[in-house]
Amino acid sequence: MRKQKLFFLLPALAFFACSKDPVTDQTQISTENQATIINDEITEIAFPDQKGKVSDVYYTGMKLPVENVNGKHVYQGDILLPKGKVSKSPVQLVYEKGEAPTEKSTGRTSHYWPENTVYYEVDGSLGNSDRVYDAIRHWESNTNVQFVKRSGQSNYVYFTPGSGCSSYIGMIGGKQDITLADACTTGNVIHEIGHSLGLWHEQSRADRDSYITIHFDNIKSGREYNFETYVDSGYDGDEFTSKLDFGSIMMYSAYAFSANGEPTITKKDGSLYSAQRSALSSGDIQGINSMYGTSSSGGTETNYINGEYYTISGLTVLRSWGLWYYYSDNLGWREVKLTDAGYWTYA
Repeated sequence: MRKQKLFFLLPALAFFACSKDPVTDQTQISTENQATIINDEITEIAFPDQKGKVSDVYYTGMKLPVENVNGKHVYQGDILLPKGKVSKSPVQLVYEKGEAPTEKSTGRTSHYWPENTVYYEVDGSLGNSDRVYDAIRHWESNTNVQFVKRSGQSNYVYFTPGSGCSSYIGMIGGKQDITLADACTTGNVIHEIGHSLGLWHEQSRADRDSYITIHFDNIKSGREYNFETYVDSGYDGDEFTSKLDFGSIMMYSAYAFSANGEPTITKKDGSLYSAQRSALSSGDIQGINSMYGTSSSGGTETNYINGEYYTISGLTVLRSWGLWYYYSDNLGWREVKLTDAGYWTYA
């Protein structure tokens, strides 16, 4: 978490968006493209008309409940996990000092887009491609990230038609789809691009129970796993005191996955809040610009923040006092270091 957020850098930099009001002064999103919140949900879903079997998988050291639909591992409704990077049992992610992997890990990336640049293509069959370009302009106008049409680059985002809205977390390596159904708005595209840059959902923060109440009795059967926190995945968030951002474009609506028309999320005092899909909040922008910072020399400089989680080279680690720490059930918290060869060892 940053001073005010819990952040991950999933094999790169994945973070929970921050707080404050949506920013609309630099790039306005047209009214017809804004997601409307009434007694309704604006929550993005990869496969809205299908339901798969839920099972636990291991991804970057985290045990996550995923739904298996059409051969895809779906987490929290719209997040896709790359098939070749998940396992059914824990794998060795950290080696003892002096030890090294017997073979090179395949497909491991930092999941951070180098030089703050995301290469992309738009499927020619995608309807209303303007929503993609509007969303890209919004990101470019408000953050340090730039988007460049692909010209042969191997790592890129591909905007393509789908039955719902979905994305992978961070740069996974190679072609990675952002799927968009016809009903996905410009705001939904901004949200999915957020995932591709490394953002997780805001309501999954480890400290969320200090700010919101999850009403599990109102959640659709089999969808309860979408409301887990990262504490549920084995991480301790007790020391973090940052505020949850109700204005984040990464926040679930109050009626997400409702089975009965009643809210599934309320503020701690029982009142409702208005989720939004119109623009990045100023906290979203602050967080992304911390992840994708700029140096005086014009290069990219990542501002690692103490008290934040990041996932680097396949391992989710905690930044504390300028050092990296990793938690395992067997060993608890231990300091770790990233070698020049790209794998982690205990300090």
